[in-house]
Amino acid sequence: MLNIDLTGKRALVAGVADDAGFGFAIAKALAEAGASVSVGTWPPALNIFMNLLERKMDESRKLSSGKLLQFEKIYPLDASFDTLADAPEDIRSNKRYKDTGDFSIDGMVKRIESDFGKSSVDIVVHSLANGPEVKKPLLETSRSGYLTALSVSAYSLTSMVARLAPLMRKGGSFLSLTYMASERVIPGYGGGMSSAKAALESDTRVLAFEAGRKYGVRVNAISAGPLASRAASAIGIIEKMVEYCADNSPLPEPLQAEEVGNAAAFLSSPLAAGITGTVLYVDKGYHAMGMALQEVAPQS
Repeated sequence: MLNIDLTGKRALVAGVADDAGFGFAIAKALAEAGASVSVGTWPPALNIFMNLLERKMDESRKLSSGKLLQFEKIYPLDASFDTLADAPEDIRSNKRYKDTGDFSIDGMVKRIESDFGKSSVDIVVHSLANGPEVKKPLLETSRSGYLTALSVSAYSLTSMVARLAPLMRKGGSFLSLTYMASERVIPGYGGGMSSAKAALESDTRVLAFEAGRKYGVRVNAISAGPLASRAASAIGIIEKMVEYCADNSPLPEPLQAEEVGNAAAFLSSPLAAGITGTVLYVDKGYHAMGMALQEVAPQS
């Protein structure tokens, strides 16, 4: 039997703050396959996430073995900042940030190296996105909103690969999450987020080449269908997106987060050792459709 076996592998999933999104589903799938998993969590959500873990997530954390998913480490992470010095004083002194230590990407990487040493990471998952003006049409998006979307949703992958690849063992895997708005118009998915996803996919290919040659690691992305997670509720039309895709996909049903988690476990495993620079669609086949289905009027 051919199994996904990640026993002895160490994973980092950046962008987990609850049990409802793709990040948590991926973390759980990696743990099911035997990996030890750490997560990076946005500082303003850190205390809420810790409370959820202690009180309300036992059912969602339950693995097939009956044990509960345990995170090896939980790191504060604000992917807007490469270093702590990049964060403005009002952020560093904010009550939701000031007691977390170095919450930058560089700070997280230094903590990982301190906790586990060099050559200690096998899998990194980038499940990070932020478009503060996502509800605005592109024509109404400010320069600041647009650049923030690109900074957090796309450039942060480049920053993480540059800093984490030196800590990765041979055969390491980077994986990010994208969306079909990178290549097609999705009305209502605005604020520069479509541009950010396009940049993320382009960077995936370039990073696969550069980091592959320099560090021997792989870089891929999953283009997932819409999911009505808490984070996606910021879009404002997520329920409509889920329903529309389910109605018009070759497999006419809503996407489940676990399906993305399973695909991520495969791409992160030695079974996918020959796959890099690739965007894998996990969307019930919606990407293959060229025309929406229409109700056929009954014949009189």
